[in-house]
Amino acid sequence: MTKNNNKPDINFEQDLWKAANELRGAVAENQYKDYVLSLLFLKYMSEKYEKRKTEIEGLIEEPESEYYTTNTEEKDFWIADEDEYKKAGALVLPEECTWDYLQSNAEQDDIKIKVDSAFSILDEKLAEYKPTLKGLLPPLFVKSQLTATQTGGMINLFSHKKFSLIENPESDIFGRIYEYYIGKFAMAEGSGAGQFFTPGSIVRLLVEMLEPYHGRIFDPACGSGGMFVQSYKFVEAHGGDKGDISLYGQERYEGTLRLAKMNLLIRNLSFELKLGDSLLDDKFPELKADFVIANPPFNVSAWHAEKLPDDDPRLLGPKDEFTTNGNANYMWMQTFWSHLNENGTAGYVMANGAMTTNSKGEKIVRQYMVDNGYIDCIVRLPDKLFMTVAIPTTLFFLSKNRDGNDGKRARMDEILFIDASKLGEMATRRLRVFSEENIAKISDTYHQWRNTDGNYEDIPGFCKAAKLEEVKLNDYKLTPGIYVGSEAEEDDGIPFEEKMGELKEQLKEHFEKSNELQERIMSNLNDM
Repeated sequence: MTKNNNKPDINFEQDLWKAANELRGAVAENQYKDYVLSLLFLKYMSEKYEKRKTEIEGLIEEPESEYYTTNTEEKDFWIADEDEYKKAGALVLPEECTWDYLQSNAEQDDIKIKVDSAFSILDEKLAEYKPTLKGLLPPLFVKSQLTATQTGGMINLFSHKKFSLIENPESDIFGRIYEYYIGKFAMAEGSGAGQFFTPGSIVRLLVEMLEPYHGRIFDPACGSGGMFVQSYKFVEAHGGDKGDISLYGQERYEGTLRLAKMNLLIRNLSFELKLGDSLLDDKFPELKADFVIANPPFNVSAWHAEKLPDDDPRLLGPKDEFTTNGNANYMWMQTFWSHLNENGTAGYVMANGAMTTNSKGEKIVRQYMVDNGYIDCIVRLPDKLFMTVAIPTTLFFLSKNRDGNDGKRARMDEILFIDASKLGEMATRRLRVFSEENIAKISDTYHQWRNTDGNYEDIPGFCKAAKLEEVKLNDYKLTPGIYVGSEAEEDDGIPFEEKMGELKEQLKEHFEKSNELQERIMSNLNDM
């Protein structure tokens, strides 16, 4: 279990607000993160270059090193050898592309030109390293309304050591900044329910439960890549090699995909990320992963289910029965399941409503998954875990290793329910986080239940391993409180808007059936 403090991953909201003030009036609010993260990406690539250069210079002076030499030409060769940098995930950068150069010129009138020039140089270097990275860092500053003073102010601000990846290797700085700006300017971003950065403590919990020591990891709604970063940290914390994991992701928004690529590049991870709508245009149709980990945009209506082919291989049954245009939640679940290999496991965030919905195209999928032993575990989460929305959420785990053939305990006839809705600590007035102890309690409960050498026991009010027959008797409802014996609540925690949407969908179905019945009656009358 890795050590995590029960507080936000980094604490620089005041500094980010200062950066926002530099941008205000010159840049649209929904683009703040693009300017900030592009600058920081260049800073991090510059740091990696300088760090590796210093390492090589040290090795050259070390008599026992294979790099050791007193020959000036040989020294210059080692210091300029691009392969020596690439193996450490760094690129050789000319002076005008380094952060020190930009900082020393931050007060110059042409600093915007210098920044965009540095972006262009780095972009060409990245394209040489990997052609699919072309366009990762487009020039932004010259064409913006930012003044030289505003641009220089941002450079000076981000020169603080708290924004240094080397000084703060454990912080997902990219993810935290992305979360901050999405949360602060959600209305300008135009993000719908579920389209937001996943808080660090939820990602850590997912990863601790899945234990992705090695193999293929897939996130079809990868956002800025936070799930991948935490998976890498998990492997590293347990003494593994990051070369043991391969990362695959798909993201609908080009700007967000660029951020994800930056986030993984600065950590020198092996990845393949593609642009597209995973629901309607699966870019990895042949991929079978060991782990699927995701926080998809949930409760999405009008997602054009009619565009799915009738024989889409992800569907568990006939399209008209196993999909609904009113909500894409269970299409996401079918997508996750389809991408698991024979022993794979999926862990993902989902709206609470998915546990009980009776809408056509949703309940039938849930029922199918229960009947066929797909669902491994359900974890109800507390409120206020997300900065941007108040929708109550749940973690779902689907698994293809429930028969015991991979060394885990055979558990096809039961589902583990965990009610974690009372856990978590308030880090701020508006934000709750899971502590290290919370994450350990939940993940250890799952592992003790799942593993052959576990000593799992039901804990009233917290967890229960329920037989499938019990779930069926409860009309296939997956709410943990039904099974663990949580105290009765005044409501089920599902927002009115979500319930209303489900009622509308059901009413629409009733109207359609009514119209069909009227047409049938009229047809029979006309035949008489």
